[in-house]
Amino acid sequence: MAGDLVVQTQKLTKVYRDFWGRQKKIALRALSFEVKRGEIFGLLGPNGSGKTTTIKLLLGLLFPTEGEAFVLGKTSNDVRKNEKIGYLPEESYLYRFLNAEETLDFYGRLFDMDADTRQRRSAELIEKVGLKNDRKRILREYSKGMRQRIGLAQALINDPELVILDEPTSGLDPLGARWMKDLIVDLRNKGKTIIMCSHRLEDVQDVCDRIAILSNGELQAYGRVDELLQDTRRVEMRATGLELSESLRRDLEAVIKKHGGSVDTMGHPTTTLEDYFLKIVEESSSRPGRRYLPETSGKGGR
Repeated sequence: MAGDLVVQTQKLTKVYRDFWGRQKKIALRALSFEVKRGEIFGLLGPNGSGKTTTIKLLLGLLFPTEGEAFVLGKTSNDVRKNEKIGYLPEESYLYRFLNAEETLDFYGRLFDMDADTRQRRSAELIEKVGLKNDRKRILREYSKGMRQRIGLAQALINDPELVILDEPTSGLDPLGARWMKDLIVDLRNKGKTIIMCSHRLEDVQDVCDRIAILSNGELQAYGRVDELLQDTRRVEMRATGLELSESLRRDLEAVIKKHGGSVDTMGHPTTTLEDYFLKIVEESSSRPGRRYLPETSGKGGR
């Protein structure tokens, strides 16, 4: 592996067989991709596309039928590499009779961390994931979103170089999802490498540098998000300081037609529902008592 690569797979293939050794399902077929150091890499695909199999192969929980995978300079079946990996599964299988502090202390012990380091890391991470006021509550009393937060904390307890996140925003409300995405970007800015799987494509588009899309166990698309989403058949122009009058519309259409194009749509840009929702919530917090009153129809209203 080159020094700037954290993960590299070469024609990685996984075939599941039945008790008699007969081929049951090809979960992954000749998958080759690379994850560079210090990037957020998105692994996408519908259910059954091979995402979970890929993660298990990278973690050494499964062995490939063909091909090979390298993680942090070691083969994927070398368990020593896992000391530098943090993993958040889609469903966190945490001990629900422990509280947040006990949970992180338990996982710190698995990495042979001394008591002082465990205590310091636990306090830092509980603060980081916003569970300081709930650190003494047992996990059984946590909501799904809170369990997702403590699950992320346990994935970071060993200060890993590579963080693998499976559906990290699952169970989070829009504010929690934005918090999670900001945290993932912050981890990248601090030098971590992140691989994330998600069905929420807007999350991937917001934070990922590059992506791989799997379908039926095969790689279908791979590259930088901005390049893959660019539609080279269309040209977009934005301007400020003017209204879209009929005169301006006619002039623009004439220029575009002169150069051999045609106008598909023309209008003012819109924001996303997520950004609008967050803006309204933030304004509500900064201006308590403000309320939206629907206009009445003039016929008595409601």
